[in-house]
Amino acid sequence: MAFNVSALPEPTADLIAALEAAGLPTDDLHEPDRRFFRFENGEGLVGYGGLEQVGPDVLIRSIVVPDGRRGGGHGGAILSWLETEAAQQGAASLYLLTTSAAAFFRRRGYSVALRSAAPPAIAASRQFSGLCPASATFMFKDLRIQ
Repeated sequence: MAFNVSALPEPTADLIAALEAAGLPTDDLHEPDRRFFRFENGEGLVGYGGLEQVGPDVLIRSIVVPDGRRGGGHGGAILSWLETEAAQQGAASLYLLTTSAAAFFRRRGYSVALRSAAPPAIAASRQFSGLCPASATFMFKDLRIQ
C-alpha cells in the first residue's frame, strides 16, 4: 500500500480533531520528541500516526484512521511504516499502550507485557505515567527480531 507521507512540523487542528474523535490523548502533543505523520493516498486522507522518542526506545503514538477509511488495511500499513521509520532512527524496541486495539497489535507481532516490566524511560513518559489509564494494555515489539 503506497502512501504519500507528510511529517507534521507541529500538531495540526485536523490531527487533534481526529485523535479526539477516536478518544486518544492530545494533552502532550506539543512536547518535544514527538513526531506525527499524515498519511494520504490518491483518494485523500488515510490517517495519522506518531512516534515518541523516549531515551533509546520509541513509543508508538496514536495511530488513527478515520471511520470511513477503516477496514482497508490502512492501520496495519501505517504501523508498518512507523516501525520502519523507528528502526531507521535506531530504535531497538517499540512500545505502546492501548485500551482497545491489543488484538490489532498482537496480530502484528506485539507482545503484552506487565507495566512493571517497562524500561524506566518508558515508565516515566507522560503517556505511560498519566495520559493512558492504568487499565491500558502495555505492549512491545523487538525490532531486531523481524
